[in-house]
Amino acid sequence: MPQQHQFIPLADARLPLFVGVDLGGTNVKVGVVDDLGRSISWLSLATEPDRGPDDGVRRMGHAVLKAIEQAGAKIGQVARVGLGSPGTMDIPAGMLLEPPNLQGWFNYPVRDRLAEACGLPVTFDNDANAAAYGEFWIGSGRDLQSMVMFTLGTGTGCGIVMDELVLQGQHSHGAECGHIIIDHHDDAPLCSCGQPGHLESYCSAKAVVRRTQAALDAGHETSMAAKVAAGQPITPLLVAGEAEAGDKVALTIVLDTARYLGVGIVNLMHTIDPNGVVIGGAMTFGGHDSPLGRRFLEVVREEVHRRAFPVLAERTMIDFARLGGDAGYIGAAGVARLEHNKLQRKQQSPPFSASTEGG
Repeated sequence: MPQQHQFIPLADARLPLFVGVDLGGTNVKVGVVDDLGRSISWLSLATEPDRGPDDGVRRMGHAVLKAIEQAGAKIGQVARVGLGSPGTMDIPAGMLLEPPNLQGWFNYPVRDRLAEACGLPVTFDNDANAAAYGEFWIGSGRDLQSMVMFTLGTGTGCGIVMDELVLQGQHSHGAECGHIIIDHHDDAPLCSCGQPGHLESYCSAKAVVRRTQAALDAGHETSMAAKVAAGQPITPLLVAGEAEAGDKVALTIVLDTARYLGVGIVNLMHTIDPNGVVIGGAMTFGGHDSPLGRRFLEVVREEVHRRAFPVLAERTMIDFARLGGDAGYIGAAGVARLEHNKLQRKQQSPPFSASTEGG
C-alpha cells in the first residue's frame, strides 16, 4: 500500500535536508526530506503552464522556501533541491526542450532559473527517473542493487537505477522504455509519439481506452456498453470496475495489458538483468489492495516466467511500487542528494601529485 505523507518532526531528521520538486503538467509537488529519505513537509500547487515558464518557476521557488519554512527548518540546513520534470530535455544543460505537457516552456533553462528563484543549487532529471530513484531509495526497491520502474498512466514511463546510478543516457533519453517496440508491424497501434508498436501503445490508459472502444465497436457482449451509452466516458477506472464486477471483456482488457507489460519487462531483463522491476503509476488496477490488482501482477509474473530465461524469471523481483504519488518528489530529493554526496567526495579527495620518492 502506498505510504503517502507520513512525516517525521525536524528534531528526528538526519541532516542535511533536501527538497524535491515534482513538476507535472497539472500540479507541482514539493517536499522536504532528510538524509534518509523521510518526509518532513509537503505541499502542492497548480502548474498553470499557460502562464509561462518564468511565472511557473517563480511560484515553484516560492513553494520550495515555503516547504522549508513549513518543515521548521532553516535554508542553511538544506543542501540541495532536486527537480523532476516530464518531456524532452537536455539534462546536463538543465534545459527543457519540447515538453508536450508544458506548451510554451520550450528551450527553457529550468534548472538554473529555479536555482535563482529559491537561492539553492538544483539538480535536474527526468520525472520518471526521479520516481524510480525514490522507489529504489526507500520504496519497493530499497533492498535492491538495481531496479527498473514502469509507471502506467496516460503514457508508459520508465526509470532505471543501477548501483546508485540513475540511467540518463548520452542524449538525456535513457530509460525511455515505454517506446521499446513489441510489435514490428506497420499497422500496429500508434504510440503517442506517432510510431507504431511501442509498449506504450499497449500498456497505457490510452491503450486500454482504445481496446475497450474496439470491443464495443465489434459488438462484444459487455456491461460496459450500457454505461458508455448512458454517457459514462471510457476510462481505465470504468474498465477496472466492470472487471471486478465479473465482466469478461473488461477482465480480458486488463489482463491483456498485464501480458503486454510482461513482454516489455522481459526485454529489459534480457538487456540489463536488474534485481527487480517495480510497477507504479495511476493504472495499477488497485495494486495489492485489490483482487484485480493482485491478479494483474500475477499475470505479469506468469508472462515473464513464460518468456524470460529461467534463471532471470526465478531471481528477478517483480512487484508494485510503494510510494504512490510521493515517489516523484522523494526521488527528486534523492537525486539531489546523490549529486551533493558526489560533490562532497570530490572536494574531500586529495589532489593527485606525482611521487617524489626515488625507486
